[in-house]
Amino acid sequence: MHTKATLIVDDEKNIRLALSMALEQLDVPVETAASGDEALEKIAAGSFGIMLLDLRMPGTDGMEVLRRVAKERPEIKVIIITAFGSIDLAVEAMKLGAVDFLQKPFEVAQVREMVRRLLARQEEAIEYADYIALARERIKEGFFEIAGVYAQKAVFLNPKRPEALNLLGGIAEATGNRQEAHRYYSAALNLDPAYGPAQLNLKRLAATPYNPHGILWGDQDR
Repeated sequence: MHTKATLIVDDEKNIRLALSMALEQLDVPVETAASGDEALEKIAAGSFGIMLLDLRMPGTDGMEVLRRVAKERPEIKVIIITAFGSIDLAVEAMKLGAVDFLQKPFEVAQVREMVRRLLARQEEAIEYADYIALARERIKEGFFEIAGVYAQKAVFLNPKRPEALNLLGGIAEATGNRQEAHRYYSAALNLDPAYGPAQLNLKRLAATPYNPHGILWGDQDR
């Protein structure tokens, strides 16, 4: 059994119950909190490795809890829970240090897999390759802003590799900013002139007529 507990924070009882049941198969101790204040009290008194945190709660909301945790207990990996359509809030939370997000309504299997992956690396920092993988997952789902945050974190961890810059170029292009896409693709090639996805993306970007389809995200990197 994992020694550090997972804390579920949500003001809706049915959500707390559903998440608790989702984690039963992972053999991890689970505690719940119905408010931000209760969560902070439990965090101060207990040992937690992961927290599933609803952002919108009465009183002390999830964003304030996240700020406190990022400052006082940065070792806790936080998965935020957002309502459908709250992507701007999710982006802000990711910038504050959340490692992933769930959007309501969610699937039990999705929750379990997220937590399982974090448990496998509970004592380790999230690495460059992890952020690249997370960014690509979110790109496939169409969450480009979230993917961009992951890619930027990857650049911060290793500014000498081209993959994250190529992803940022693709995100810029997919959201209509061809000039910014050109800068990112070029920056990726400055780091590695042989990096194929950025080569082909830049070539397609400059072609006449321009074809917006076929962005290469580097999923089959060499």
